[in-house]
Amino acid sequence: MQRKPHTVLLLAVVLAAVAVGGGCDKLRARDKLNKGVQAYKAGQTDLAIEDFKTAKDLDSGLTNARLYLATAYSAQYIPGAPSPENIRNGQQAAQEFKDILASDPGNLSAIDGLGSILYNMAGGPPFDPKMMEESKSYHEKHIQLKPDDPEPYYWVGVIDWSLAFRGNRDMREEYNKTAKKSIKDTDPAPPALATAFQQKYGAVVDEGIASLQKAMQLRTDYDDAMAYLNLLYRQKADMETSPDARDADVKLADDLVDKVKAIKQKKMEAPQPTS
Repeated sequence: MQRKPHTVLLLAVVLAAVAVGGGCDKLRARDKLNKGVQAYKAGQTDLAIEDFKTAKDLDSGLTNARLYLATAYSAQYIPGAPSPENIRNGQQAAQEFKDILASDPGNLSAIDGLGSILYNMAGGPPFDPKMMEESKSYHEKHIQLKPDDPEPYYWVGVIDWSLAFRGNRDMREEYNKTAKKSIKDTDPAPPALATAFQQKYGAVVDEGIASLQKAMQLRTDYDDAMAYLNLLYRQKADMETSPDARDADVKLADDLVDKVKAIKQKKMEAPQPTS
């Protein structure tokens, strides 16, 4: 069946109008994105969010608008604040990042942003170990994509320390409920408790230590990674059932504290670049 000439002409006009309209929307989207960036830089986060939302609605393929929107929601989230609005900001940030990854699974900015907001939300109160593990999974995705970046290894170590530290504290509290003599947080764990702690969190601590060591291999002056490695060795010390093994772990931790101090002092003494 052949289309009549006037029908073909009408269809061409309609398609041209749609194309022009789509092009205008893309231009308006970029204009809104630019305005949102300026508002965000000026500290007008609420206004920036509205601009980013408009840009996203005008051009759903404008990834930068979606990234800025997720980042703006993240910036408004206050870790530990229990208000419904604050919780909603965190959830909206996470969902925006997840929406980006649904169409662009290798977007490192979204992967890192999601790992960060989930970590902040998981810290509570209440502390959410499952969300901590979810956060870690995104830092591990970063490692799969770019194994030479030190930051995701650092964050895996930080999360593993968070899980072990909370677990250690909770297990000590449970122990003190029935113990004849309670123990302080700074006291060595009794052998039975040390063994139970090792069985439950030993793999987590070992993973964290290995991850932070890898971060330090990739960045030799990574003082933040050293600081958390020190903390993880202290968790490992609480898993030891012999005084010698515990002392060896504490010695490794103390040595790292000295190393961090030396690096920070060196950075302070280094000449600052002139603008």
